Amino acid sequence: MNALLAFAAALIAFRLAGALARRWRATRRPELLAWSCSLAAYAVAAAAIAWGEAAQWDGRAFRVYYGAGALLTAPLLGAGSLLLTGRRWAGSVALAYAGLAVGISLAMHLHGAFPAHGIPPAQDHLDFLPARLLAILTNALGTLAVLGVAIRSLRRRPLGNSLIILGVVAAAAGSGVAGLGAGGASIGIAAGAVLLYAGFVTPVASVSRAGATGTPAET
Repeated sequence: MNALLAFAAALIAFRLAGALARRWRATRRPELLAWSCSLAAYAVAAAAIAWGEAAQWDGRAFRVYYGAGALLTAPLLGAGSLLLTGRRWAGSVALAYAGLAVGISLAMHLHGAFPAHGIPPAQDHLDFLPARLLAILTNALGTLAVLGVAIRSLRRRPLGNSLIILGVVAAAAGSGVAGLGAGGASIGIAAGAVLLYAGFVTPVASVSRAGATGTPAET
């Protein structure tokens, strides 16, 4: 059951990432590309959970899960929010960081025996430096960027920004609450992806109604 839930979450997140990518191709708004990459990383993390639960966890499944879920998703999400506010440097920083994160996830030393089922705790298989420290710092910064931009403009876009905040909460609850396990994490990924996508596309709809103003709405 956990493998099926994770697979379903991966399909949902991949579908929404593709929808954001199509919007980026039509508008060339850089925040849409960053958000699409973030949801794609989220989908890869869910697929790794399905892999681990179906075939038993090992170093390969854990590397994919940790690289995509712990090292990439939140930082890319935060980069999208910063790009939305006009901070173009966030795109270059995100691209450089993504390369670093992929390199670390491939090179990081793993130790300990992996459980057959249940998402392996990072502290049981990874040294604190560099992967775990990097994940802690970049997840905190990415989440702060998303929440900061959303809260700052909450009065202008109460529905869309509330959905984004709820999406962050759902994702954190699924992965961070003890006892939920792989099934709970998968549900959190699916709910988080849907809520985040709904929040992201709200400004696109408002821009189209506004006509030819050319002013992008903020998250």
